[in-house]
Amino acid sequence: MSGGTLIALAANEIVMDPNAVLGPIDPQLGDFPAASVLKVVAMKPIRRIDDATLVLADQSRKAIAQIVALAQELLSGKMPAEKASAIAQRLASGEWTHDFPITVEAAKQLIGLPISTEMPEQVFQVVRLYPQERERQPSVFYLPGPRYKTTEPAGHEAALR
Repeated sequence: MSGGTLIALAANEIVMDPNAVLGPIDPQLGDFPAASVLKVVAMKPIRRIDDATLVLADQSRKAIAQIVALAQELLSGKMPAEKASAIAQRLASGEWTHDFPITVEAAKQLIGLPISTEMPEQVFQVVRLYPQERERQPSVFYLPGPRYKTTEPAGHEAALR
């Protein structure tokens, strides 16, 4: 959803079906949301944080700053700079999980995006020309646990406590 949100922010006008959703644009670094990495680093004494986590936190700060700057650039000229900055910060902040569906009403009222639900009928006519095969299994799977096998040195778990 986040890629679609960036495309929507780049558009001259955001028109959504009333049932459509956008998603947060918060950066994800491997298995971790950037905002959550920064929160952990802020909560723990530095002596109890391993070097890999500190590097990840540095990358997290950069990733959030980059996506906020991109969102502000995409929104520039469409609204006042202060409003564009506030919207960019909100979407990138990690306030919601990366898979959180932001409804049309939430995007309008909570975030302040200018969205219309006046979807032209021609759009639906074009979509009907390309029927989608029904999937036999879900397109998104939840896989518990880390996505990547870690090769941490012995004692790494203790360094994270």
